[in-house]
Amino acid sequence: MSRVFHRHLKASYPTAVAGDGPYLIDAAGKRYLDACGGAAVSCLGHSDPEVQAAISEQVKRMAYAHSSFFTSEPMEALADFLVDRAPQGIGSVYFVSGGSEAVEAALKMARQYFLEIGQTERTQVIARRQSYHGNTLGALATGGNAWRRRPFEPLLADTTHVSPCYAYRGQRADESAEAYGERLAVELEDTIERLGPRRVMAFVAEPVVGATLGAVPAVPGYFRRVREICDRHGILLILDEVMCGMGRTGRLFACEQEGVSPDLLTVAKGLGGGYQPIGATLASARIRDTIAEGTGFFQHGHTYIGHATACAAALAVQRA
Repeated sequence: MSRVFHRHLKASYPTAVAGDGPYLIDAAGKRYLDACGGAAVSCLGHSDPEVQAAISEQVKRMAYAHSSFFTSEPMEALADFLVDRAPQGIGSVYFVSGGSEAVEAALKMARQYFLEIGQTERTQVIARRQSYHGNTLGALATGGNAWRRRPFEPLLADTTHVSPCYAYRGQRADESAEAYGERLAVELEDTIERLGPRRVMAFVAEPVVGATLGAVPAVPGYFRRVREICDRHGILLILDEVMCGMGRTGRLFACEQEGVSPDLLTVAKGLGGGYQPIGATLASARIRDTIAEGTGFFQHGHTYIGHATACAAALAVQRA
């Protein structure tokens, strides 16, 4: 019996021993076409030589340095690469080890931003039903998938969920796509008014919903209306591109095709292509400058944030 606490303890897993392009190979030599790239991760396949070389070279020089005391060349270079290509207003990047951590960091960064500007009453988060934002407690609370939430409901922070933008199920036969999007925008604004506009901290959404709806984009104009509503009430817009970002929609960031810029943007999966565990929270210059000019210290962190080898791998993936 394996001593690994596997994801499913009643399953029997083949042992993966090698990767060859889009294939994984088990100990018996059987080849598996990794058609979904793991969990939508392995966008370059499993044996890209340039990424392998970048990891090897970085490990030879320096595998890891704690970000409380040092920065590193690959972390700075990856941040420059992302910010140079990010939506307007994004000014800096906070590196983590995966998508759930990126969402946790975004939520805490949003809260600290409001503490820094003296709006301490802003604690409420609005997200959408049938969304998925990760499995750590803050991310799980934000997500709107009932099955994932149910066992841990007593541990979760209170989050308000509104309707997803899911035209296949939600759009009425007698309304246009634009009218459907406007109806959802009105629902969001009504929810903000009910909670109290000065109490709402952030609205969180995936530009393309992945894990819970299956590659579902919003109707035209929906996110522009959401951006307008958030701006009118001083609410931060957090867009979760952990699954749909990093080129998966044809642009590096999915929200570019929606014509909006978020205040906080989360990425992972395709950022490192599976070669190293990495995720990131991209923050607007306004949020970064507010904290920098206030306490100057983001009260959050993990041991492996900004891991030099992970950043070197991710930079090689992005250059490819």
